[in-house]
Amino acid sequence: MNNNQATLNKMDSMRLHGMARAFRSSFESGVKHSFTADELLSHLIDAEWDDRANRKLSRYIKTARFRYQASIEEIDFGIDRGLDKNMFLRFTDCRWIEEHKNIIFTGPTGIGKSFIAQALGYQACLNGFRTGYFQCMKYFKHLNFSRNENKYLKEMKHLQKLDLIILDDLGLEPFDTSSRLSLLEILEDRYNRASTIIVSQIPVSSWHKIIGDKTIADAICDRIVHSAYRIDMKGESVRKLYSNRT
Repeated sequence: MNNNQATLNKMDSMRLHGMARAFRSSFESGVKHSFTADELLSHLIDAEWDDRANRKLSRYIKTARFRYQASIEEIDFGIDRGLDKNMFLRFTDCRWIEEHKNIIFTGPTGIGKSFIAQALGYQACLNGFRTGYFQCMKYFKHLNFSRNENKYLKEMKHLQKLDLIILDDLGLEPFDTSSRLSLLEILEDRYNRASTIIVSQIPVSSWHKIIGDKTIADAICDRIVHSAYRIDMKGESVRKLYSNRT
């Protein structure tokens, strides 16, 4: 076994996969001989750094479970729907997540709220923030089921580890007692500790009605509304608009 292969085996055993690929490529292409020792070391470390960053990003995106593959670059700011481009692009540095702020998107169905929220979620992953996407109707049923299976605390601990959660389609169906209490507990745990994006067709002024219990609704709104950037979107369905263009 030559020295190069022995070095590659050691890199693989230490899980330095990016470094191993770069080292293998360098001597197979012959460019290894054009590097000084310092340059080769720098090249290998950069390759390992990039490989780990890419694997971390892939892991964050996979565990977020986004419904759409959305990115900031894909958002069409030319559509008149009440989305201010300059204001919105300020969110892309994710400082609002560092400051534990929240964002509320409201507006009619088809306007692109979910896509835009998930684009922000993808941006959060790019910036190294652990993110989770949850469709409210399905997720609160899942939480209710987890109570019966004694897995509820595990679910809550999982949420507490996330820097950002996206609660999509809030209020599509009325809340029952368990769902109200779960939402309150989630927002209480995240208050001034982590960020939340809420997406809803229901205007904030009507949230008390869909939540159902005035006391709990007051507590929920107090923990999310006052620390949130609110984006009220208007206009025609984007799906309909794109369909008419074809």
